[in-house]
Amino acid sequence: MDQSVAVWLVLAMAVVAANLPYFNERVLLVGPRRVPKAVWWRLLELLLMAVLVFALGSALEARIGQRQPQGWEFYAAGVCLFITLGFPGFVWRYLRRGRG
Repeated sequence: MDQSVAVWLVLAMAVVAANLPYFNERVLLVGPRRVPKAVWWRLLELLLMAVLVFALGSALEARIGQRQPQGWEFYAAGVCLFITLGFPGFVWRYLRRGRG
């Protein structure tokens, strides 16, 4: 797999994963349906999705070549980016106004 394809794959997966907790009413995407789902469930799902995307990125980096060691700054910036990518789902769930 080419390096640029891997980067775009991780970014696309991050966008989808960051918005899934807001568009889905199931607990951890497969559990029982809860309407409305509590905010702390959404935050837990967001954290788990971030861990999965980081694991995917790490696995793709290891497959392409040598995996580079990362410090806390990398993960802090990555979490901020992940939260930013989830903003459209947050707006759709909590900030949109009802019609009529």
